Amino acid sequence: GGALPSGAAHGPDAALDFGYVPAGLYETLAHYEPGPIGILFHMVHTFLHAVQPNAFPQGKNTSPTRCPPENIVLTLQAIYYEIGFLVCAAVGLLFTVLLPLVGLFFCLCRCCDNCGGEMHQRQRKNADCRRGLLGTLLFSTSIGVLCAYAANQNLSSQVKNIRRLVNSNMRDLHTFANDTPMQIDYLISQYATAKKKVIYDLNHIGPLLGGRIHDQLDKEVHPALDRVLNMAGAMRETKEALENVSVSLEVLQEGTGKLNFNLSLVRAGINRTLSDPGCHDEKSDATTAQLCRNIRQSLSQLHIGANFTRLPCLLRNLSVFFFYDSVLLPSQGYSSLNDTPHMVIEQTRSVVESDLCYLYYGLYDFLTFPAAFPKAFPVQSTLSNFTILISHTHAKIEDYYPEIDKMDFYRWIGCIGLCCVVVLVLAFNYLGLLCGTLGYDKHASPTTRGCISNTGGTMLMAGVGFSFIFSWVLMGLVTVLFLAGGNMEKLGCEPFRTRELFKVVDTPYLVHPEWKNFIPGYMYNDSDLELTAESLYSTCKENKGIYLAMRLDKVFNISSFMNTTLVSTHTSLDSVKIDLRGIILLEAEGKQNLLDFSEAGLAEINYADYLEEVNKGVTVVDLLSYARELEAQTDLMPRGALQTALKGHSGTLRQIHSQQITPMEQAMSALNQSMRFLERTASDLPNKVLAVLEAIEAAQYLISRNATHLINQESGKYTATIVGYFHQYIEWVKTSLAMEVAPCKPFSNMVDTAEIIACSFLVDSMNTFWMGLGCSTLFLLPSIVLAVRLSKHYRRMDTEDVYDE
Repeated sequence: GGALPSGAAHGPDAALDFGYVPAGLYETLAHYEPGPIGILFHMVHTFLHAVQPNAFPQGKNTSPTRCPPENIVLTLQAIYYEIGFLVCAAVGLLFTVLLPLVGLFFCLCRCCDNCGGEMHQRQRKNADCRRGLLGTLLFSTSIGVLCAYAANQNLSSQVKNIRRLVNSNMRDLHTFANDTPMQIDYLISQYATAKKKVIYDLNHIGPLLGGRIHDQLDKEVHPALDRVLNMAGAMRETKEALENVSVSLEVLQEGTGKLNFNLSLVRAGINRTLSDPGCHDEKSDATTAQLCRNIRQSLSQLHIGANFTRLPCLLRNLSVFFFYDSVLLPSQGYSSLNDTPHMVIEQTRSVVESDLCYLYYGLYDFLTFPAAFPKAFPVQSTLSNFTILISHTHAKIEDYYPEIDKMDFYRWIGCIGLCCVVVLVLAFNYLGLLCGTLGYDKHASPTTRGCISNTGGTMLMAGVGFSFIFSWVLMGLVTVLFLAGGNMEKLGCEPFRTRELFKVVDTPYLVHPEWKNFIPGYMYNDSDLELTAESLYSTCKENKGIYLAMRLDKVFNISSFMNTTLVSTHTSLDSVKIDLRGIILLEAEGKQNLLDFSEAGLAEINYADYLEEVNKGVTVVDLLSYARELEAQTDLMPRGALQTALKGHSGTLRQIHSQQITPMEQAMSALNQSMRFLERTASDLPNKVLAVLEAIEAAQYLISRNATHLINQESGKYTATIVGYFHQYIEWVKTSLAMEVAPCKPFSNMVDTAEIIACSFLVDSMNTFWMGLGCSTLFLLPSIVLAVRLSKHYRRMDTEDVYDE
């Protein structure tokens, strides 16, 4: 991760990125896989569970308010839990005591030629069965010896791994001690991320706070200004329409006079032409005369249709529109509203400057956090002492390694010696069985058996003797190892793996009669604090911070330490006061112009007169149509001066249409559009202007009177944003201390390593050793009987039975 760039986050919920706390790597892998010998370990565990299937005893609440149980009750509970071990121990003790006595009586019995001591053999045919059974027992005994030997060798090989595990744990502790100050320094250094963001936001209070205020005001003010702008547009269009009316009316009035004069000249000219003798002479054509009469009758149509000279000029009463630029009407309001961020900057300049100084020097608790934190919580000195303790402890452990190796060597020699005792008995039995089988001659009589066969029988008896001599000693050692190793497994190792041991250790008032939880009682003198051995181990097992695991908030509460400045931060930022009464949406002159516009008399104009004249034609008859009709009638006349003169008048009419009628028609169209627009604009104009002025007044009132709530609300959000950066930093520090800083995995690894050494290395190997040795010793008992019986089939007898084949 990386630090958030300045200005990249806004709003109370804007998230800062403080990056990742640098973490060291712990190398200890507190896990043990026994390999193939694990099968034997599992068999031992199964046997011990069969011997002792009772659940692990739970710790009882031994509060002083409760009466402790009687000693007899505790004794009975212990006997009930240990009943399986006691029975097995009793059997082993009985074996240890009785076997020497049985051996003594057996020797005395054989000296009296009893118990197989008489050198006389009665013929039996079950020698082969006895040999097979003895071989099976000897093989089973050999398997037990091999198991004991494997366990012995496993323990010796694992002792060599103890140094590697211990060194690995010590290196992890050094890593813990060396990395923790670096992690604390990283937490402190990331305070700069929050501080830079706060300073950035203070330096940009205009666009941040002012922009927010502007955005909120704009929602209410902008529609009112838009209505003013629309009204200003209507005023501008009205002005343009009036100007168009003035121009068009001037064109039409001037054109009407000229047109009337020209039409009168044309009428006079046509009348003179029609006075030609060709029109009314007796010699003239009847058709021509009729045509002349028709033309004379149509001359009454050559007059103007619309008379614009009687229409008054509107701009005489509405001349105000020629002297006011309505486009500038709402521009000041927009400018004032958009200038809100600048007003915020100007009005908060002194406050922000003092607050920046306060942030640099006044918020002493926060800004001196890098220096205050080590003083309040002496991490460096504590870890220095811890490092010295680690080194001293490691040196002491290193001093014990030669002693451990020496003790392991002596242990290995002793276990090898015990195995050799069993091997000695097995050797005599195997050799006796081998020699007896190889030297046995079924045709030879018991008194004539060969030397090899006799030697085999003697060796079998030697094996019997050694069995009586050593078996009781072996069984006694096995019983002792069984009681020690079995109880260590059931009372220590197995409860640790199932976490039942922690529940006993954490039993309230067990360690101290006045302490509910002994760990916080020792550390903080507060036994009610929820800190138990199981929670401590589990938290460290998850590689969480030691601050959380050890509940160091009892010693140094980071929350209360860092929250002390937030009240002063709120107080400082709340002193920001912003006055927006300088925002003027519409000056008095603009309001007066709107009123003048509504009272300019647009509604008093007689639009009907104008539209009535506009709807008339320029002339009574269309001149082009009249000219075409005149030409058509002229073409019916005979060629001559009359026809030529009338065609000349037709051309004159065409010229008048193109030069005067067409411009007048265009002016009439413009006048028609302008008057209709003015008529629409004048409709309910006072009420429209009044609504615009009321909207402006409401928006102005909002800014001048009711903006305080809005400003306080946005200032509160801005303050929450500033304070939120500190809150985020505090929460990040708290979370990092709990989860990432000084992860205490090495301490749970030490416990796990101790469990591996004590249980997986020592106890499992020891239990497997006594199980193998005990099985071998037990198998020696039936082998004694079979060896005594079988030896008579191999030894040379003094006498024999005589019988027929």
